[in-house]
Amino acid sequence: MTPTQHLEMQQALVKQFAEILEFVLKFDEYKMKTPAIQNDFSYYRRTITRQRMSSHNGFEHLDTREVTNELANRMSLFYAHATPMLKVLSEATSMFVKENSDIPIENTTETLSTMAKVCLRMLENPNLISQFQREETQLFVLRVMVGLVILYDHVHPQGAFVKASNVDVKGCVKLLKEQPAARSEGLLNALRYTTKHLNEEATPKNIKNLLAA
Repeated sequence: MTPTQHLEMQQALVKQFAEILEFVLKFDEYKMKTPAIQNDFSYYRRTITRQRMSSHNGFEHLDTREVTNELANRMSLFYAHATPMLKVLSEATSMFVKENSDIPIENTTETLSTMAKVCLRMLENPNLISQFQREETQLFVLRVMVGLVILYDHVHPQGAFVKASNVDVKGCVKLLKEQPAARSEGLLNALRYTTKHLNEEATPKNIKNLLAA
């Protein structure tokens, strides 16, 4: 069974995957719009440390409501990345491909590229967009499309930006640039800063210019 046939047969799973991608992109958008989160978390850690030192003559007081030092360290490393959720998802997808070498990599890349093409065609069709009952639906498809491009770029050996790519990156970027800045800027930044192969020599100059900040 081809990846396309799998997508047709497993529509419920495809929807779940799309919802995961949307959550990831939405989470990272909020994170990028809240640059103070790392300073706030550092302040929280300092406050907790002072409270522990001042209680019980310096002996650590365990409170189940507190974040442990180990978890706090992991959270700090997580939030240090510009798009932490996308980083985790990209690494998990790459690890899946690496650990399942018996599955042809083309199965994964074709699945991602096919879904990205479907999203792009949906967004390019004014008649279809007019049928969306909520404006949020269009943004949902935009987020999913961008997430798929990023995952494809991490999984495919040559990435998403080369001329032979099965992903229409140019079409995706042009579509994003037609959207209001409030809707598209976070997604364009995700493509600029979370993809793996954008700044390589094999990436056409017109693509680099399109994504230039």
